[in-house]
Amino acid sequence: MKIVLLDTLTFGDSELSGFDTLGEVSNYETTSPEQTLERIKDVDVIVTNKVVITAEMMSACPRLKLICIAATGMNNVDLDAAKEKNIAVKNVAGYSTDSVIQHTFSMLFYLMGSSRYYDEYVKDGLWSDSGLFTHVAKPFFELKGKKWGIIGLGEIGSGVAKIATAFGAEVSYYSTSGKNDNAQYKRETISNILEQSDVISIHAPLNADTQDLIAHSELLMMKDGAILLNLGRGGIVSEDALSYILDAKPIYVGLDVLEKEPMDKNHALTKVKAQDRLYITPHIAWTSVEAREKLIASVIENIRSL
Repeated sequence: MKIVLLDTLTFGDSELSGFDTLGEVSNYETTSPEQTLERIKDVDVIVTNKVVITAEMMSACPRLKLICIAATGMNNVDLDAAKEKNIAVKNVAGYSTDSVIQHTFSMLFYLMGSSRYYDEYVKDGLWSDSGLFTHVAKPFFELKGKKWGIIGLGEIGSGVAKIATAFGAEVSYYSTSGKNDNAQYKRETISNILEQSDVISIHAPLNADTQDLIAHSELLMMKDGAILLNLGRGGIVSEDALSYILDAKPIYVGLDVLEKEPMDKNHALTKVKAQDRLYITPHIAWTSVEAREKLIASVIENIRSL
């Protein structure tokens, strides 16, 4: 069996030798659209994270039996074409839940605790020069008693809700599909979530219901000092609106996802003056060592079950 891994750089330094037990393996750190067909045309199995596999490509691959998506989202593969050509497509779900939940709180406490400011204060020598044992110029707050609004109460959102509740936060949620009904937490309208919450975290997919869900007018609804965290998908929060509002309104924002990844060097968010209230990580919430190990093991199992 011939197997090709098209974008192994997304696995980081994870061990990939398990694939070698399955057949003849070709590894590529990255694969451009122009390189894809040449690399897949004679294989039985494709492993891709974000490399796009089109209907035209499948037609040119007579041996292809399985496309393994090393992720949960499947929008990089033409699923209708795969079904028509009797090519199995398998993704991996649930592998990164704990990692994303943990990163949500990592982002929250970085912003809530003014961590950037205090770290720089010490490392710049200002604490040493101060003559005082402490420094409280930047106030920070406890999570206990705060209102936390969750947008998208799926597996990840529910995990965040459980931990937020353990910290003493009052949790409510907005169902982006309108179908989720969890009696454990109060269901709210999106307006109430935005207007009343001290912390808002997004754990929803990008679709017609969530595209630009949080735009200019929605950002203006937020309380001064509130924290917005997007760990769902880029495109749910309007980045153009955000780049303007951050300098006009004292809110705090943490983003692990952007509409275009990687972001452009001249992205509007890089020009925001209030950088101390903006925290961006390069889509890493899913990438704990443990999550990547689970992902690779699941992909290998998907191939074995062919």
